[in-house]
Amino acid sequence: MKGFAVIVALALVETLAHAGQGKEAIPNYNIPLWEEGKVPLSQGNGPLDNPFLTVFLPAADAANGGSVVIAPGGSNIMLMYGEEGTAIAERYNDWGMTAFVLTYRLSPKYGDDARVLDAKRAIQLLRARAKEWKLDPRKVGFIGFSAGGSLARLVGAKGGPGDANAADPVDRMSSRADYLGIVYGPGRAMPGESLKDYPPTFLLASSGDSGASNGSAQLFMDLNKAGATVELHLYQKGRHGLGSGFGSGSFSDWLGRLEHFLKQDGFLPGGRP
Repeated sequence: MKGFAVIVALALVETLAHAGQGKEAIPNYNIPLWEEGKVPLSQGNGPLDNPFLTVFLPAADAANGGSVVIAPGGSNIMLMYGEEGTAIAERYNDWGMTAFVLTYRLSPKYGDDARVLDAKRAIQLLRARAKEWKLDPRKVGFIGFSAGGSLARLVGAKGGPGDANAADPVDRMSSRADYLGIVYGPGRAMPGESLKDYPPTFLLASSGDSGASNGSAQLFMDLNKAGATVELHLYQKGRHGLGSGFGSGSFSDWLGRLEHFLKQDGFLPGGRP
């Protein structure tokens, strides 16, 4: 089973690195979150022990400085790179934003303590290399699906300022996302958590996926009551794992709603006061 997992991981790395190239897209490429041998909480040095980002660049004449880290779902034992990774990244590219699909560490070998380090480091890395990718460090978002939505929730709860005295310049950057997308993910405030300064948040689920929809509704109420910026979309028809929604008559418009949300809060050009 371990050998099979490694083969799958390697195949996914290759898939991500070449995604979208058939339509004359800018070649995608992978970058590690940490230098080899410096991954915190590491339990080895194989493909499953080294988290990384896959970079999806927009056309140069369309780029607007916005960016996002995308965390696919997969129950923390695999990653749904297609409909919850590359498809979402390519839509962000259509909007002129640079997208980074996150390959985070998986169970049972790793827990949430490692995964939240991966997610926070991804945000810090974007800010540290903002000049290289022509990013606005004040427009760095994080969107997650299912288990990746749980990770987005942890980013919202645990992201914060960097360590100004850190030896690693990446660690000096803030790990707070400027906005969050939690797609069929969890809800409810954590014990002792302050929500009034929570990043602007986009919540999405379908009613048939009762755990995610009820949790999203609860989180909306918690955030709204605290005075945070939050937008909620619950579709009456749908399922868990709806992905990009392409071709669906029930929820295929959800990415357009996300685009509208980003415009309203100034993360994309074209919003109205």
